[in-house]
Amino acid sequence: MLVDEAEIVIKGGHGGPGRVSFRGKKGGGPDGGDGGRGGDVYVCATTDIYALAQFLSKRACKAEDGQQGGRGLRSGADGKDLILPMPVGTFLTDAMGNETEVNKEGQEVLLAKGGLGGRGNESFKSSSNTTPTYAQKGLRGEEKNFRIKLKLIADFGLIGLPNAGKSSLLNEITNANAKIGDYPFTTLEPNLGVLNGRVLADIPGLIEGASEGKGLGHKFLKHIEKVKLLLHCISSQSDDPKRDYQVIRDELKKYNPELLDKKEIILLTKSDIKELKIRKINGKDVLPISIHNWDSIQALTKLLLSLA
Repeated sequence: MLVDEAEIVIKGGHGGPGRVSFRGKKGGGPDGGDGGRGGDVYVCATTDIYALAQFLSKRACKAEDGQQGGRGLRSGADGKDLILPMPVGTFLTDAMGNETEVNKEGQEVLLAKGGLGGRGNESFKSSSNTTPTYAQKGLRGEEKNFRIKLKLIADFGLIGLPNAGKSSLLNEITNANAKIGDYPFTTLEPNLGVLNGRVLADIPGLIEGASEGKGLGHKFLKHIEKVKLLLHCISSQSDDPKRDYQVIRDELKKYNPELLDKKEIILLTKSDIKELKIRKINGKDVLPISIHNWDSIQALTKLLLSLA
């Protein structure tokens, strides 16, 4: 299951308390050690797009606390850092509106610092107080609330109204195994496929009003923002292909006008079922294609590889 949004609480580990102890018998000098430092919390970018699923079962993520100081001036162990894998293309926004993006595999970003350990009683020894009987508590780690949003980073994005043939096309030209069927919203989450190292994303069907929250498409419009090239699929079975094209373009514009500037190829799918004499839409060439026509699939594959 692809999780592309979540709200989590990140907590650095608390610093361990310092220790109160004395050497030998009563009257010996203080020898309480300092507490260990609390662990930090990091995010680490991964290519696993399903990594955010971890937050379905846990909302609070906390690093390990530092350990209490020991006798004989021994410091407590530092708490272990917590590293949270998140997909490349993840945006994290804190309560203050500060945004962090992880966009390269292996990239690590510090989210919350652990607290400092408390000082043991030996640290408070002085000429006026040779046997201090107190130590510091460790400091609390940072705690932050984050809203997480994933925007898929793909080379090509398949867009179009429901039943435009996107999933079938993805299956045909890549190693994907996307679910297909002749009913609205077959695709309930983005599907990915790979073509000679290039990633294709099948973006779930948009409908008129998607940018305002209608249908399922509004949940996935964000995934188009990082795609380098759009493959706009229009079914040859449509009663008005030009209107279908404009519906999607209007929704892209309402969501983010910059999406209209992306490179685009218009595909007239299912051309084996119904042949339409449409050569251009909005002044752009239209490429007829069918998963049952090997030559058309090969032509599209060659075109995509030349553009990547």
